[in-house]
Amino acid sequence: MTTEQLKGLKADQIIDARGTACPGPLLEAKRSISKIARGGTMEVLSSDEGTNTDIPMWCKKTGHEHLGTLADAGYWHVFVRRTK
Repeated sequence: MTTEQLKGLKADQIIDARGTACPGPLLEAKRSISKIARGGTMEVLSSDEGTNTDIPMWCKKTGHEHLGTLADAGYWHVFVRRTK
C-alpha cells in the first residue's frame, strides 16, 4: 500500500505497544490477531525499531499480509491484514 493509503486506513484493532521492548510488540500482535475477523486489519504502534523487521517476518511465516509501516514522532504504525 502507498503511504497515503496507509494514512487513510481504519484499523479494526489498534495495539499500543509503545514503550515495550522486543519481543513485546510482536507478542501483542500474535495474541491479538485472532480477535480480528479474516480480512480485517490490525495496527501495531511500537517504539521498538525491531518491530519493523519482526512483524513483516512473522506475517511472511504465518501467511498474514504486512500492509506497510508508517513512521511517526518516535514510533511506528505497522499494519497487518489477517488472512487466515
